[in-house]
Amino acid sequence: MPSLTIKSMPDPLYRRLKKRAAEHRRSLNSEILVCLERAVAAEAVDPRTVLARADALRQRLHVPPLTDARLRAAKSAGRP
Repeated sequence: MPSLTIKSMPDPLYRRLKKRAAEHRRSLNSEILVCLERAVAAEAVDPRTVLARADALRQRLHVPPLTDARLRAAKSAGRP
């Protein structure tokens, strides 16, 4: 099985990986493998598909499209 050496890993990244490994009760090596597997296995996002799903959800919820005018009105009214 191949092995890999990671050089010059920033300390903050190392600490986050160690913390994640402890939270998941895995070794640092196992945690890194899980992170790499998820990153590589992630499917490419098709923007048209995402927009179509957002449009379908907006229609089901009866929410009007977000426009510049609605954004300006919301900003001038303040946040709830």
